[in-house]
Amino acid sequence: MTTASASRLPLWLKLAVTAFIAVLLPVYYVNYGPTNFLYFCDVALLLSLISLWTERALPASMAAVGILLPQALWCLDFLGELFGVHLVGLTAYMFDPNRSLFLRGLSFFHGWLPFLLVFLVKRLGYDRRALWSWTALGWGLCLVAYFLLPPAGAIMPDPKIPVNINYVFGFDDAKAQTWLPDPLYLLGWMATLLVVIYLPTHLLLRKLFAPAPANVVLAAAPAPAFN
Repeated sequence: MTTASASRLPLWLKLAVTAFIAVLLPVYYVNYGPTNFLYFCDVALLLSLISLWTERALPASMAAVGILLPQALWCLDFLGELFGVHLVGLTAYMFDPNRSLFLRGLSFFHGWLPFLLVFLVKRLGYDRRALWSWTALGWGLCLVAYFLLPPAGAIMPDPKIPVNINYVFGFDDAKAQTWLPDPLYLLGWMATLLVVIYLPTHLLLRKLFAPAPANVVLAAAPAPAFN
C-alpha cells in the first residue's frame, strides 16, 4: 500500500501546472472558444490538476486511461510533420502560420502531459475504477460533440474554432467520413476507443502500478469484468 508520505506531491509541481493552466485557459477561450475544452486532451489536463491538489488517484488514473496512447500518437505525428513526413495530420495546426507561436507553444502540453500523468499514477497509485469512469466521460463527450457541436466541414466565423471535436465525424475536419452512416460510425468510434485505447491502457497501468490505497481495502471484493 502506498503510504501517505509517499503520496505527497511536490508543491512546486502543483504551482507550476496551476500557473500554466491559468495562462492556457483564457488564451484558449479567446482563440478557440469554450467548446475546445471538450477535447479529450483538455479534459485530461484539468483532471491532472484536480489530482495534483487533491492527491486523489482517480482523476489522474482516468486521464491516463484516456489519453496516454493518443498523446503518444500526437508526439509521433508532430515529429513526422517537423521532418516533412505526414502521418495522420493531428498536429498540422502546430505549423499554421495564422496562429501565433505563443498559441502554438501552449499546445506542447500534449508532449509533457503523459509524463505528468505517469508520475501521478506512480505516486498516487492506479485506481482500477478509471477504465469505466473515463469510458463514461469519454463517451459522454463524444455524444455532446456529435449532437450539439459543429460537424466536420462546418464553416466557422473564425477558422480556429474547432469542428468535429473528438473525431466523431471522422478523421478529416474538412469533411465527414463517408464509409458508414454517421450514427453507425459514431457507435463504432466509441467502441473502438474502449477496445483499442482505453482497455489496453487500463490493463497496462494495472500491471505496472500499485493500486490506489482506497482500492487495497476493497481488494477482497469480487472484481467486475476487465478490472
